[in-house]
Amino acid sequence: MKKPVKKVLYGHEEQKYYWSEGDVHLQSGVIKEKELKDGKVKTHLGKEFICMPANFIDRSERIERGPATIHQKDIGIILANIPLDAKAKILDAGTGCGLLAAFLARVSKNVTSYDNNEKHLEIAKRNMQLLNVKYKVKKKDIYEGIEEKNLDVITLDLPEPWRVLPHTEKSLKAGGTLVAFLPHISQVERLITEARKKFVVVKTCEVIEREWIVDPPKLRPNHQGLMHTAFLVFLRRH
Repeated sequence: MKKPVKKVLYGHEEQKYYWSEGDVHLQSGVIKEKELKDGKVKTHLGKEFICMPANFIDRSERIERGPATIHQKDIGIILANIPLDAKAKILDAGTGCGLLAAFLARVSKNVTSYDNNEKHLEIAKRNMQLLNVKYKVKKKDIYEGIEEKNLDVITLDLPEPWRVLPHTEKSLKAGGTLVAFLPHISQVERLITEARKKFVVVKTCEVIEREWIVDPPKLRPNHQGLMHTAFLVFLRRH
């Protein structure tokens, strides 16, 4: 099992390195474990780095991936468009490596995640320890039904989310939010067409991220960006 990230080292030109244990071996030299204190540190060759304690985001970037995972840019828009608080009752389906469930569980104390793949659930459990969060995991196919009732939010990272709609009538609160993460517009079309019978379509969007280079005299957008990963569909039940 991976060790949780404890420190982050920042070097020249936004180089970033993660440290869990032992000495740090870099192309620019070695930093002994006993010298890894917060602030400025140097390799044995004199190269300077800034050392600081790792936070949740740092640790999330070094989790065990396994299945394809949702990107932070998409997680951010999900968190901003759901009724998320400590009491929110949330069901996440399509656990994968557990990254979205982990972000949800940082706020809500009542998150459950379904996946019908045992290997994915084991990865999610290990990542739960790395990220120091807690949520329930169940080996279950949501297409076959939902055990939880009175849910505030359902998040779906599944190829056929419309198959979940019949189960939401008894599980999702009136006014509750359903979010679907879908790579293809054909999936979006079918979900929205079928959902309009019982749901209000709040929003369909995608998030495109492009960083900027701010290193005078270079002040420009990066030539590359994190472009289309998926469409996000937000629905609220009548």
